[in-house]
Amino acid sequence: MKIVLIGPPAAGKSRIGKRVARLLDVPYVDTDKLIVAAHGPIVDIFSAHGEPHFRTLERAEVVKALATDAVVSFGGGAVLDPDTQHDIAGLPVLLLTVQPHAVAGRLGSGKRPLVRDVDSWIALYEQRRDLYRRLADHTIDTTDRATDDLAEEVAEWARAQAVARGTAFDATTDRTQHEESIR
Repeated sequence: MKIVLIGPPAAGKSRIGKRVARLLDVPYVDTDKLIVAAHGPIVDIFSAHGEPHFRTLERAEVVKALATDAVVSFGGGAVLDPDTQHDIAGLPVLLLTVQPHAVAGRLGSGKRPLVRDVDSWIALYEQRRDLYRRLADHTIDTTDRATDDLAEEVAEWARAQAVARGTAFDATTDRTQHEESIR
């Protein structure tokens, strides 16, 4: 079984996804980290080749990530691709959100090429909000909440999804599949 975490930049997908994977004893896959490992920093890709090229690279990493049973965390814009939307249609998809007042401290120092400040984050989120909501099975707001508490809530939701779908998280099988998929 896999679960997919979507949402705007700085919502905590990576931070929470790692902890959820540990709680479920399954692999964690972050599509942005796969892109960086294979192609270098995202901001450099945007600068040198533009967003369309980045989205092509992103789509390829999404396909790889979805080939394994894991907690899969997408970059904020990965769901813009219609093929990705189709691929996740039957999967448990969790939308993580965050309120603007909590974003400033999470943006980092220029690592997010489309979100330089809170105003650009708000504009981006407004553009994508309806799509995120349409694709998600469930939403959890991460604003002002402890990461461990959020991870427990997400893991509980994931377990319920597994039961409802008649599947299970099998750490041994999932880790083997993940290791084979990244070779």
